[in-house]
Amino acid sequence: MAQVVTASSAGTAFEWYDFFIFGSLTPIIAKVFLAGLDPTGALVAALALFAVGFAFRPLGAILFGAMGDRVGRKATFLTTVTLMGGATFLIGLLPTYEQAGIIAPILLIFLRICQGTALGGEYGGAAIYVAEHAPDHKRGAATGWIQSSASFGLLAALLIIVATRTAVGEQAFASWGWRIPFLVSIILLGISVWMRLKLSESPHFTKLREDGEVSKAPLREAFADRQNLKRVMIAFFAIMCAQGAVWYYTFFYMQVFLEKSLGLPGATKDMLLIVMTVVSAPLYVFFGWLSDRVGRKPVMLGGMLLALALYFPASHWIAKAANPTLVAAQQATPVVVETDLATCTAQFDPTGTAKFTSACDIAKSSLVNRGVAYSTRASGDGQTRVIAGNQSASIAGGDGLTEAELKALKKQSSDAINAELAAAGYPASADPAQANMPMLIAILLLFVVAATALYGPQAAALVEMFPTRIRYTAMSLPYHVGTGWVGGFLPVTSFAIVALTGDIYAGLWYAVAFTAVSAITTILFLKETRGKPLEHC
Repeated sequence: MAQVVTASSAGTAFEWYDFFIFGSLTPIIAKVFLAGLDPTGALVAALALFAVGFAFRPLGAILFGAMGDRVGRKATFLTTVTLMGGATFLIGLLPTYEQAGIIAPILLIFLRICQGTALGGEYGGAAIYVAEHAPDHKRGAATGWIQSSASFGLLAALLIIVATRTAVGEQAFASWGWRIPFLVSIILLGISVWMRLKLSESPHFTKLREDGEVSKAPLREAFADRQNLKRVMIAFFAIMCAQGAVWYYTFFYMQVFLEKSLGLPGATKDMLLIVMTVVSAPLYVFFGWLSDRVGRKPVMLGGMLLALALYFPASHWIAKAANPTLVAAQQATPVVVETDLATCTAQFDPTGTAKFTSACDIAKSSLVNRGVAYSTRASGDGQTRVIAGNQSASIAGGDGLTEAELKALKKQSSDAINAELAAAGYPASADPAQANMPMLIAILLLFVVAATALYGPQAAALVEMFPTRIRYTAMSLPYHVGTGWVGGFLPVTSFAIVALTGDIYAGLWYAVAFTAVSAITTILFLKETRGKPLEHC
């Protein structure tokens, strides 16, 4: 059992490492591969590229889920780990935008699709493989190690990024050092494949094959059968909507919030995330173990309710702890964009291709890029001004300008706004020396408890919902729609909501809505499955 858990968890941790490198390096990816865009557009586009990998995870769930139910668990997750590792290694070899122009982001998108497709088949295979080996009364604790593999993968990504940054320096890291974490993955790939080759097939699938009961059409059985489809829908709405919201808010959108909205230096943000990740690793196993004692449903529901209680008040506490000068400035001198409201457009731009040429859009883009909250009101003369107390900066529109002229205008506008904000008492960035680090860490760890309480028992709960012959297919799709679409699109959507409203906390409504849906569905429809024999599913 130790070998099964170790090999499965190590391989899954490696795949998470591959996937998380991209999320952790989003600001640098924006500069390297999207250099032709303005800073805000580049960041939104980079977040969208991060989401692309998640968008294709359901496709991987369908392809590899069917493969796992027809060919076997072992062969399937050997295939997924190889595809993931190869794609990650190749990202480290890609040309930059300056070297290859538009070809660079196109190649990056293709490799992100490969990553997302591979991860779509990985998680279900590893969780099922461990669960089908584990005793009924210890299944939560055993699969908790698969859940903790996400933290090990994220931790490995962060440690290698921090070590590389320290070794080569920030300037060299931004230029070429960012490639090293991607290239290192080829070593981890070799270790993962070697460990998994030593494993035998799952006993439950072996018996299914020996009895001649392997499904010939797992997709049809999983989604055309009314009872099985009902289970799939409950798995998605009761568990996966919240998992996508809570976990990805805690470990991914929190990075954007701390660095972009609150101005914490990237190195400080990385260290906070390392602390969160280290603490989370044993908590997945603990909450999996706890679910073996008290049930999957109460533990997961507790995580959802804690997250709902935390989202808004705790985010305000985080802002005050991380950048008290910014919070004080926003309270004392709120920023107002005075403009012709008819010229303002939504800042939601997942492709990063919109030009945002109106004066209103240019002003709002500059403020969002600084992480400064603002309100909007109509101007009497139709002109656009950014007002902060006694300070005012006039912003001109860029309609009809060439791309180079528009870029210059945006820089000029941004410089004028930054000068105005500085005069009004707004800090250019957060000062870690002024941050209340103990308070900040304590609040972040409350989110970690919520995320791990929900995620720890999740693998066991999902495995126990479906029969062996279609388990890989039926479990993988709701999982990856939840994490891939709800979770994967959380950073880009939440950031876009902030850009649209001017409120740095408005993006929280995305996570609140999906978490609330899951909490209600769990209470009403999710059945307790603790200790349920898998042959009775």
